[in-house]
Amino acid sequence: MPATPASLLDPCGPAAGPADIRLVVTDMDGTLLDDAKRLPEGFWPMLAELRRRGVLFCPASGRQYATLHRQFARVAEGMVFIAENGTYVVRDGVELSSDPLDRSVVAGVVRTVRRLVAAGADVGAVVCGKRAAYVERTDEAFLAQVRTYYVEHRIVEDVTAVDDDVIKVALFDFGSAERGIAPGLAPFATTHQVVVSGEHWVDVMNRTANKGAALRGLQRELGITPAQTMVFGDYLNDLEMLDAAEWSFAMAGAHPEVVRRARHLAPSNNDGGVLRTVARVLGL
Repeated sequence: MPATPASLLDPCGPAAGPADIRLVVTDMDGTLLDDAKRLPEGFWPMLAELRRRGVLFCPASGRQYATLHRQFARVAEGMVFIAENGTYVVRDGVELSSDPLDRSVVAGVVRTVRRLVAAGADVGAVVCGKRAAYVERTDEAFLAQVRTYYVEHRIVEDVTAVDDDVIKVALFDFGSAERGIAPGLAPFATTHQVVVSGEHWVDVMNRTANKGAALRGLQRELGITPAQTMVFGDYLNDLEMLDAAEWSFAMAGAHPEVVRRARHLAPSNNDGGVLRTVARVLGL
């Protein structure tokens, strides 16, 4: 249910003792990470305490699996990664679920981007496969953005011809993605998801793929209910997973639609909002 303004005034609701939380799921950029892309102070001790209590911590991000695994390499054993906005879910190197795109859709999106570039748009496509991300654009400004989210990436002549299962096409716009490239992808929105996942990013995925669908599948597999699940997010690609948890939190400063959809409001990512809220709800 969408949150009401009153429910957002108190980030954790009435104090009634520690909640029975079994699963904590958090977006990364703009949510767990601060604006400098750093984990909050005290994260590793908090994660150790969650594990001691039998609470599973799960990153859910538009970032690729390889990038997430590297960031959490020291504690990756047993951790579930909801990667690529829910299109690829992995635990201990084993795929739990995926939702690949049809090749014709990938080619259509890439052709659209090429036309936009030819018309003067400053955008680039990242074809996201299970093994790596693939790009044609080679300038350093674009590759610097790619490296942040896709540590496993390859420059190829034709991204439509890669030998990999493609689970998402991500588009980077050096301007505003919501006002820039997203409208140009409108024809794909009739059959697929065109999701603005950040200020400069738009993702094209199957209509059945999102972080919420991935989370609901994980809940079923683990026998964990929405009432036992905490979720944190800040942008439009987090909406469906907020719906999958009774303890759903929008970060302070989140997209207005995310604030409307969440049940509660957490402090900002720059104030360690995820850790502070988890500590309060679980009585840590």
